[in-house]
This record gives sequence, structure tokens and C-alpha cells, in this order.
Amino acid sequence: MPALTIVVANLKGGSTKTTTAAFVLHALAEAGLPALGVDADGENESLLAWSEAGEWSIPVIGMPVADLHRKLPGVVGDRYDGVVIDTPPMKERRGVVASAIRIATHVLVPMAPTGMEYARIPAIRELVEEAGALAVTPPQLAVVLTRTVSNAASTDVYRQMLSDDGVRVLRPTVGRLERYAQAFGLPITNAAGTAYGDVADELTSIGIT
Repeated sequence: MPALTIVVANLKGGSTKTTTAAFVLHALAEAGLPALGVDADGENESLLAWSEAGEWSIPVIGMPVADLHRKLPGVVGDRYDGVVIDTPPMKERRGVVASAIRIATHVLVPMAPTGMEYARIPAIRELVEEAGALAVTPPQLAVVLTRTVSNAASTDVYRQMLSDDGVRVLRPTVGRLERYAQAFGLPITNAAGTAYGDVADELTSIGIT
């Protein structure tokens, strides 16, 4: 697998996983990396549908299987330097998400600064630890705060709470913007110039231990 394999995961749907995966994928491609998107959510296939509707030039494949860690490396080969995997909700398809984590270099968790979403983090950490223990190299876990409101105190509060829990929180925050909320099905341009571009840059700089 490529040196940069980002798995976007969360416990439930509606957490901006697909939006995050789409923009990070485009940011990597705009930075010059041969990149591949993988839609591992067989029920929704949102990333795949978006790529087709938006006529993306970046390839996206569907692979909603519980042995993703075995099948995907043979598909990827040495053709790509970056892979972004959009996963189904962990609560519904734990096996698929666990398999994706086994080949990840980074697990990216989009999280709104709310108590409900903060409460999901321990379950996500548990799965990352379990699946990561089966990987050749355990992935790096990082949270990105999304759907944030400008100047809202909650952003800093939850950043501190996560940090106190020992969770890495990326420096960029993704605002609650129409650009993201209405993006599905459209082409994506200048992703590198958005907060997601900063997310991709920071993930790229995080080494694997």
C-alpha cells in the first residue's frame, strides 16, 4: 500500500465522512500525488456516486468488503502515492472498517464539537487499537473538528478535552459552510485552498511510528 493511506471513519453516518474523504482526496491530487479514492460503504456508495456525478478525473473504486486489507493492495499496486478510504458507519459495518484500518497509515475522524460526537470517540479509539494491533505498522489516529462555528467557544473546549484524553487533534478546523454542505454531486476545485487542504498537509507531515 502507498506510504499515505487515509481511512476516514466514524461510529455513525451523518458525520461528514464522505465530504472529508472527497476533499482530502482532491487536496492530495492537487498537490501532485497520484491518488485513488476507495468507497468501502456498500450501502450508500456516496463517494463513488459523487465521483460519477461530478465527473472527477481522480479514480474512485467501490470495495465494500470485510477483507479489504487483503484485496486492496493488489488493486493499488505501485500506481498511487495516496489512497483515501471512505468507510461505512462503524456501528453497522465494524468488520469492513476494521479491515480498512489494518492497511491504514492514518485514521481520520471528522467530529463536530458536540457532546454527542465526543462520546463516540472512545469506541473509535478501541477499534483502531484492536485492528491496528493486527497491522504491520499501527496507524496514526487524528481527529479533525468539522462543522465548526466561527468564534464559538465549543471548538476550543472540545479540542482541549480531546487533547486531555490523549487524542491528536489536527490544527485546521472545518467550518459549517455551504460550500461543503452543498458540494455533493459537483466537481471539486481548489480543495488544497480549503481547510481540508491544510488537513491533508498536516496528515502528510505526521510520521508513522
